[in-house]
Amino acid sequence: MSTNPGRALPRPETVHSAVGAALRAPSVHNVQPWRWRISADRIELYADPERRLPFTDPNRRDHLISCGAALLHLHVALAAAGAGHKIVRFPDGDRDHLATVRFTGSPPDQQSRAEAPLARAIAHRHTDRRPFTAGLVARHTRAALGFHAARYGVTMHTVSGDLARGHLARGHLADLELEAAREMRTRPGQAAELLVWTHRYAGSGDGVHAESVPVSARRPCEPDLGVRFPPGSLPVPRTGQDRATIVVLTTPADDDPARLAAGEAAGAVLLAATRSGFATCPLSRLLEATQTRSDVARQVLRTPDRPQLLIRIGRAPDDRELPTTPRRRLSDVLVHGT
Repeated sequence: MSTNPGRALPRPETVHSAVGAALRAPSVHNVQPWRWRISADRIELYADPERRLPFTDPNRRDHLISCGAALLHLHVALAAAGAGHKIVRFPDGDRDHLATVRFTGSPPDQQSRAEAPLARAIAHRHTDRRPFTAGLVARHTRAALGFHAARYGVTMHTVSGDLARGHLARGHLADLELEAAREMRTRPGQAAELLVWTHRYAGSGDGVHAESVPVSARRPCEPDLGVRFPPGSLPVPRTGQDRATIVVLTTPADDDPARLAAGEAAGAVLLAATRSGFATCPLSRLLEATQTRSDVARQVLRTPDRPQLLIRIGRAPDDRELPTTPRRRLSDVLVHGT
């Protein structure tokens, strides 16, 4: 795929700004498991094997989903800047070379223009681990989020909502969450892995920091779904039971391309929800244990597809501006040379 010689390629500052937007993507434990190579006519995305969580994420599903979300951020940032591009996923035999984004020298295509407004939400999206006061009530909002996921071949299932069965399913998920937590505690090295990424040194630019975690790790200060991080310093108003809607992203296949696509879909859903005024929190632990992942598909969703990620979506308990999650510098994630 060659660039169009009759059109100008995006300026270097535009490209660097777009990659900087990609660095704002969420990732499991905020490990930021990506590397980037920038050339005159392309950007290449690589998974960073040194930032994989071998005990939490042995099959690297979370690793690829995180990179997929970053790829989505890059895509919408380039589209918003008017930089036409084509994405070639897994372009060669290198399993860590996830995508090459080639500049076309032309304006963005129709689908890219449709997704460009999502870029406005990048600076405002945060992972909010507090209980939410309300979920996704409007059907058209759920449908719009599902449409964003479907663009990447991913199905979005709504678990909790205004139907009685939805509430029963939410309770089932909470039970499975406890089972997953018990299974994860038996994995040698998993507790130490969590400790490493929740006790980062000052200025590390990664990991889960105390100011992003509710002040108490005990209910009702935390929702019933999600990792119990060590108690943090984020104040939580008394809101009672978490009323978030839980959505689950699934794919027909369960290979590397499916997981990358699930990450792209997750990135789009998170940004679209943020644009609509909702708070969000991705959840992965339920799917990190083999048995509970299978149970989510068979018992809760009743689908043959493979669950890839859960997301809590709802109204934040107050108007507090959440602290900015630390990110590594662009210079720290660039790959140089050929």
